[in-house]
Amino acid sequence: MALRNGHCRSHRAKVAFMKLVAGNSNRPLAEAISAYLNVPLARAQVKRFADMEVFVEIQENVRGEDVFILQSTSFPTNDHLMELLIITDALRRASARRITAVIPYFGYARQDRKSASRAPISAKLVANMIAHAGVDRVLTLDLHAGQIQGFFDIPTDNLFSAPILARDIKEHLDGGNRMVVSPDVGGVVRARALAKRIDAQLAIVDKRRDRPGESEVMNIIGDVSGRSCILVDDIVDSGGTLVNAADALLANGAKEVYAYITHGVLSGGAVARIASSRLKALVITDSIMPTEAVKAAHNIRVISIASLMGEAIGRTATESSVSSLFD
Repeated sequence: MALRNGHCRSHRAKVAFMKLVAGNSNRPLAEAISAYLNVPLARAQVKRFADMEVFVEIQENVRGEDVFILQSTSFPTNDHLMELLIITDALRRASARRITAVIPYFGYARQDRKSASRAPISAKLVANMIAHAGVDRVLTLDLHAGQIQGFFDIPTDNLFSAPILARDIKEHLDGGNRMVVSPDVGGVVRARALAKRIDAQLAIVDKRRDRPGESEVMNIIGDVSGRSCILVDDIVDSGGTLVNAADALLANGAKEVYAYITHGVLSGGAVARIASSRLKALVITDSIMPTEAVKAAHNIRVISIASLMGEAIGRTATESSVSSLFD
């Protein structure tokens, strides 16, 4: 997505009372957002006591200001969630006028419903914790399930990475031979939206998941023969689904397979699994700070969401439309 600098400059003239506070989850992204907005990160200490208890101290005045906390709740999820909650409490007690939690990756989003008897709905619990801590507004990216917005009793903006992914696809892949593929039936809406942006056809991988973290590809819906296939999803964790889907697409005649995923969780042996797979490339965003293993992988590439998040923050601060970013 081409974010126009003119918009950003118009925001900068009006953000005298904006503060950006970064937790420890993704400092490079926070610094990139800060540079985009031309607003320095506020001085703050977010550290640990010897027993790993979180300690926060805001080291400049935030009274009456519009404060944005930049913090993904990625691994270690619980530590980063506690940082977010304690930063919020510190800001609330320091009389910040409004607190917006900017959470590029919202952890616990995959626990959005009761999957079994006596199972929790952890996404709702975390939403309650964030609101009760004192957050006034949430800004996030590509929630695993759109209905999680309704779990919050405060205004919540769910941004979409599709414009950024579409721009990268147009720059790197042949336009006349592309086909967008949803790795499961549940992701069809997301895949169709991206296919529309890049004027490509749509295919679906029909799979059966026998247990968490494992999947068995059953069938390909659509003719992928001779196509450059682009698997699209919100989260890649173990990488098993992507690897299986890529193998199935190639077995059905696909020319090559790419994957464009918003959140690169990539836990356990996922990076090694992707690196040794038949995927031509896995493209992820920096919503989660990439590890050294991710940076070293020959077929994993990271693109930045700093301009998207920065523009949304600027528009929120100036009470401008955020949804018009995606028109």
